[in-house]
Amino acid sequence: MNHRLQGKIEEVIGSIHKISVLDAQGWTSVVRRIFTGDRSYLLKSSYKEKYRTWLKAEAQVLKKLKENAVIPVPEYYGFIEEKDSDHLIMSFEEGMSLTAALTKAPSDIDRKSLIRSFGQFLHRFHEKEPLETLKGKGDWLDGQLMKAQTYVENGQTEGSSTLLEYLKTNKPAPVEQTMMHGDGTTDNVFVIDGEVQLFIDVAGMTVGDPRYDESLAIREFMNNTEYLSAFYEGYTRYRVTKEEFHYFDEGLYEFF
Repeated sequence: MNHRLQGKIEEVIGSIHKISVLDAQGWTSVVRRIFTGDRSYLLKSSYKEKYRTWLKAEAQVLKKLKENAVIPVPEYYGFIEEKDSDHLIMSFEEGMSLTAALTKAPSDIDRKSLIRSFGQFLHRFHEKEPLETLKGKGDWLDGQLMKAQTYVENGQTEGSSTLLEYLKTNKPAPVEQTMMHGDGTTDNVFVIDGEVQLFIDVAGMTVGDPRYDESLAIREFMNNTEYLSAFYEGYTRYRVTKEEFHYFDEGLYEFF
């Protein structure tokens, strides 16, 4: 970290005593834990144009939610834009991703309990009254398909133009729009004290199609009947069909 960036960060959180680079959490950013005299913060930094756009979107969501704290997310402290990089400062949260917690769980009973908790957490979120400040313009799915088109044209995705045309012509029947995370995998929820309690990586949080969240939530255990049942013991509002799951997880998600 250069001295200029450190100075800008210290203007927000005070004098820095120690910086630790955390284990890689995907390929979109570098994540550091920053210690000051009395607490620690998380610094998330992105360098490629596409990922800088995502980081800025995440900063905007966290800033809005700091003013209306009804959704459990890290607390926003600041966003720094530089010529070749962007940096988001937020609270450091004790805990681990659900992916890590499932790996560390000592038994199937514990894994099912975690997955059930995930279902309950996502259920409560989807049942919340949508926040006006997070509503986008127009239909969410149409907007995602437009983004996918841009990614295809700019060579920024592994999704193909053939798949995209299929998705455009085979959109599922619309459902009532709800709050949604936008990348609701087991990587992006945090386990604290044995239960899923927090969303992370919220760049895509908006009002849209809850089936997308649901499909990504179950993708890691879609073929495990017991784990899937545990999830739906918690998430009781709707169960995606196989066709919907394939459209969202194996189709739309390929572009993001």
